[in-house]
Amino acid sequence: MPVIQQKPTTNARRQMSIADFSGLTKKRPEKRLSAGKQRISGRNNLGRVTVRHRGGGHKRLMRFIDFKQNDKQGIAGRIAAIEYDPNRSAYIALVHYKDGEKRYILAPEGLKVDDEVVCAERTKVKPGNRMRLSHVPVGYRIYNIEMQEGRGGQIVRSAGASAVLVGFDAPYAIIQLPSGEMRKVRSVCYASIGSVSNPDHHLITIGKAGRNRWLGKKPEVLGKSMNAVDHPHGGGEGHSPIGLKHPKTPWGKPALGVKTRRHNLKSDALIIRRRIKKKAKK
Repeated sequence: MPVIQQKPTTNARRQMSIADFSGLTKKRPEKRLSAGKQRISGRNNLGRVTVRHRGGGHKRLMRFIDFKQNDKQGIAGRIAAIEYDPNRSAYIALVHYKDGEKRYILAPEGLKVDDEVVCAERTKVKPGNRMRLSHVPVGYRIYNIEMQEGRGGQIVRSAGASAVLVGFDAPYAIIQLPSGEMRKVRSVCYASIGSVSNPDHHLITIGKAGRNRWLGKKPEVLGKSMNAVDHPHGGGEGHSPIGLKHPKTPWGKPALGVKTRRHNLKSDALIIRRRIKKKAKK
């Protein structure tokens, strides 16, 4: 869906843009498929802040999304509505199955109301249908991919994302992820055909600090603006250089450019090519 540029009536709205929701067909979620969501504001069970810069924001209803669809094998479903979900960047689709049950699924790009979707071991290759990787033709775009059989889709679920099925190496399927990483996934796992809806999401400009507060994001301050007691970069006269060879986190650990991925030998064996590194700006 296109992005609407706001008229420059104020300085904040000069750069602001919002998504065009005209293609959505429903404003209120299905009552039985939603519930209240408790905000934790970055705090743990003791009430202590473990993730900074979170808190506030508008109330949200949690929509229950069916990332598996395995228990609806061969049962066709009609798309009743395409809806907005405040808890994710992609849009969701309300499916009315022929057995009378209703469920939410991730909406792919191009899916429309009254279209039919089905999940089966092998079915038609069209956007929204879900099947085993072993039956997906090589070169097709897929999303909502299972990492373990029966667990449901775990990767490639954000707006506009899609992976490409590159080939097979029994008993694995080789997938190229949006990051450029090539990895093996068991070919008995399920994936949906197409790419995730709302591909223009990355074009939206927030425009003002208050809009981030609506989203539950609190202000961030540079370490060099703090006192020396609060951050390794702090202290000095005004906006001084950090005075360190390498930047550090507030807790003194190396930051920026340091690998944080934990070693997982089982997962490493399935990675064929690491993700493509972006070149640093000079």
